[in-house]
Amino acid sequence: MHPILEKHMPLHQNSSRSMTLQDERKKDHYSHFILRLAFSATEDLRRRFSRLEAQLFKLRYNDDAVKERQAFVDSLELSWERVTETERLELGQDLVNATPSWRKGETEEGWFKVDWEKVPELVEGRRVLVKGAKAYVPSREQTSMVVGEFGRRLDAALELTSRALPRLDEDDRLSPILEHLSKSFTAPDAAYAASDSVISGATINAASIDSLSQHFPLCMQNLHRELRKNSHLKHFGRLQYTLFLKGIGLSLEECLIFWRRSFRLIQDDKFNKEYKYNIRHAYGDVGGDANKRGRGYTPYACQKLLTEAPPGPGQSHGCPYKTFSVDNLIQTLQATGVSDRDILKGVREDVARTRYHIACNRVFEYAHKAELKKVKDENLWPAAELDTILHPNSYFKRSFLLKNLGKVQSGDLGVEG
Repeated sequence: MHPILEKHMPLHQNSSRSMTLQDERKKDHYSHFILRLAFSATEDLRRRFSRLEAQLFKLRYNDDAVKERQAFVDSLELSWERVTETERLELGQDLVNATPSWRKGETEEGWFKVDWEKVPELVEGRRVLVKGAKAYVPSREQTSMVVGEFGRRLDAALELTSRALPRLDEDDRLSPILEHLSKSFTAPDAAYAASDSVISGATINAASIDSLSQHFPLCMQNLHRELRKNSHLKHFGRLQYTLFLKGIGLSLEECLIFWRRSFRLIQDDKFNKEYKYNIRHAYGDVGGDANKRGRGYTPYACQKLLTEAPPGPGQSHGCPYKTFSVDNLIQTLQATGVSDRDILKGVREDVARTRYHIACNRVFEYAHKAELKKVKDENLWPAAELDTILHPNSYFKRSFLLKNLGKVQSGDLGVEG
């Protein structure tokens, strides 16, 4: 990690005689406060930015000179209470036993006493004594305390920044830049490409969608399941699913057939008046010249799904890894055949850390572990085709090809309708 920081984000010590020291400080300050503006809009963005910024701070803090670290800590005026010699003797062996880093015969520089909530990492790792709601932290564990304090102060600053954001809405120069930065932070951007989505040689029609849904990512499986259950989807769900079907190679004519059959509880007149035009518009068949030239809308990438407004009552659009409760998500995954405890535990951890696309890729790798092993062992695919999936349509194509490896090699990719 240090070589990467040195290359892209160099930051010499204060005592350094580097000619670039001031420029490094300016660049570091500018970038931090620009990102603070970009990622303070929502609680989700604030939490994720704070976590990553704390990790960067920890790396830099540990890499700093001892004297500069101590000078920095002294400047913070932290409310840490140093344990007196009398109290240390009263705690006696309990204090030593609860401090794994202490060794007999070793000179210990002392302990600090802080509220245990300020050092959850040390408490969780059983590296400190907890008594009377206080954690007794050895001086050598000071890093955890400093990083924790950094996180708390940054969280408070982000909250204040979020209150000032409405004032920026009137500035059409800065707002688009900040919005772009925050959206890129949620998941790496992935532009739609037909070559990454459409399966060459496979004929996809309305009748084949049910059988093909086994290869859909959870977001599209959820929409398909709700559609079959209720014979209806609300607007944003219809648009998300229509664009996905368009992306996997379903023609406009077949898409219209698919939706008409799916909306089986309504009459033709109602379908033609209220739904048909929107489907044609998504394909670029109607609308203005720009829409026609652009062939309609582009299928949504994971980034788009993660940054859109969450679904309301009766709606099903978006990414289930983000919009579902954890318990509901786990039950849904189990219903689709994901039963491995370690995988489900990993999904829980990914979701807790807001790494939704990582959770989705984890499930994909579990569902295709045998096929992926074969591809890797026999070197059937180039490494680029096994990169992290960042688009629902890429998920579908990769799943379909993996589950049909024999047919791919023989050239027989007929799709049953």
